[in-house]
Amino acid sequence: MREPSRKNLAFIACLLSFLLVGFAQGPRNSSKPLSPLEQTLIANTKAVPEAQKSKNVDFLKRTLTEDFVFVGSEGRLHDKEEIIVTARDGELKYYYTYNLRVVPVDDEAAVVTYDCIIHMPEGDAPGMAPRYQHISDLWVKQDDQWRLKFQQATPARPID
Repeated sequence: MREPSRKNLAFIACLLSFLLVGFAQGPRNSSKPLSPLEQTLIANTKAVPEAQKSKNVDFLKRTLTEDFVFVGSEGRLHDKEEIIVTARDGELKYYYTYNLRVVPVDDEAAVVTYDCIIHMPEGDAPGMAPRYQHISDLWVKQDDQWRLKFQQATPARPID
């Protein structure tokens, strides 16, 4: 049987070193505590669909800015009034968020991105919104309160 060359041994040693360092570091960001900004905006982000499901239009009126715009997963623009009407009609049946991430823009604005599973009608023809979506929210601070100014939903493709 042939002995491994020095080159092969060096490669194996480097590979093992990288693997050990990777295992020693553990999962990324899992133990990092959320900042107060992250806690606030994640709670606010989760509260919006809860208000839609429970038909809490007063919460939506307070939380969405007057010039709020939503780009639906079908590509259409929707304003604040449309969102309030769909909430009043109880169109949102199920909504689960995961992989939430807060990206601060400055002291007065931040983006929250996340994935969701959704169950609600969408579009003019009878149909359902894509079940899996990527969402981006723009939160702005107005009168010392975080308010939702913009939201975009992108359907998650089966390969995502």
